[in-house]
Amino acid sequence: MVDILHRIGVRTSSPQQVYEALTTVDGLAGWWTDDTRGRGEVGGVLEFRFPPGGFDMEVVEARPSERVAWRVVDGPEEWLGTTIDWELRQDDDYTIVLFRHAGWREPVEFMSHCSTKWGTFLLSLKALVETGEGSPSPRDVQISDWH
Repeated sequence: MVDILHRIGVRTSSPQQVYEALTTVDGLAGWWTDDTRGRGEVGGVLEFRFPPGGFDMEVVEARPSERVAWRVVDGPEEWLGTTIDWELRQDDDYTIVLFRHAGWREPVEFMSHCSTKWGTFLLSLKALVETGEGSPSPRDVQISDWH
């Protein structure tokens, strides 16, 4: 199994601001995709739709200001059963976000594409929290035909 790993620092006075962007429909729609529905509490399912398709995530953990974890329950075959974890911690003026998309069966080309897209969306999350405006789909950075 292989994982996608990223780290960003978000200039904010509290990890709670990042946590809310990861657990509320409005927050998620502000940085990942406009077409977001569902419930962000543990046991809830979040539905994310993009022009080429979508993902459904079961929320398996939500610790305010500390950690959010999802399990992919619907989407591309390569994503099924993978987990997405967000660890948050305060470090001076920044909330450090340690991101992990874990459990890929093999490092296929689609994984490389997704790694790059996660990077762009993490920068969108950073922009949303720092400036109030992210770049969610369909206004995100297009990197290839996979979107």
